[in-house]
Amino acid sequence: MQDTIQKFLFEHYGIRGEIVKLHTSYLSILERHPYPLQVQQYLGQLLASSALLSGTIKYEGSLIIQTSTDGSLQQMVAQCDNNYHIRGLAHWDDGVAQENLSLGTGHLAITILPKNSKDRYQGIVSLEKQSLSQAFETYFEQSEQLLTRLWVFANEQYAAGLLLQKMPESSPQEYPMWENLTVLADTIKADELFLLDNHEIIHRLYHEEDVRMFDAHPVSFQCGCSLAKMEQAVANLGYEDALDLLSTHKVIAVSCEFCNRHYEFDKVDVERMFRG
Repeated sequence: MQDTIQKFLFEHYGIRGEIVKLHTSYLSILERHPYPLQVQQYLGQLLASSALLSGTIKYEGSLIIQTSTDGSLQQMVAQCDNNYHIRGLAHWDDGVAQENLSLGTGHLAITILPKNSKDRYQGIVSLEKQSLSQAFETYFEQSEQLLTRLWVFANEQYAAGLLLQKMPESSPQEYPMWENLTVLADTIKADELFLLDNHEIIHRLYHEEDVRMFDAHPVSFQCGCSLAKMEQAVANLGYEDALDLLSTHKVIAVSCEFCNRHYEFDKVDVERMFRG
């Protein structure tokens, strides 16, 4: 199974859709931290959702989804850019038994960071006794005024999702067809999304409809960390505080939470950063 996102369009209705499948990229993210199975499943759903939501937005930059709750799964972050490079991480209470891990109550924030711009756009919806899919649907209804449905699944190997969305130019008379298409999508099973070819999925769901499928786009794991960014993190400490740390440690160690890569800076590095 390749890591891809593929868009499709119902030819005679103002309704579009997307299918995303993650395997290698998903495993690359999971191997960075010892996530319990239930955390893997929630994070996989968030990663699949980030790719699906990115596919609905015409922009250059990044889309970031973050949950913050009072549950034992305290925080998750998933990011996808316009080239479908994804990354993500989760923080959870490791003192709670795996079967008791829960999302809890809190909020979900969706932030769009356009490339080469300091502007950012953010929408926030509550997480209260609803699934991640339902929270995203509420976001689109409140922020974009677009009827949107998501179906996302994940296990220890795969993450996948299906999205349907009414286009802005669709007419109110198409609502019965929207209802019909979403009822059919409600029958989709996780294994079907994980393992079946996208054309087979669309045929099984919508063999009576005229559906145009566009070329699939690859999805891959790519972390945004770099030596320059980590040097900036050290520079943000200030010269005196950096030297103070080096008085008790041989090096200043900085780690990227997303990819678990470690960077180390000694006194020579610090002098170079601050003195040039």
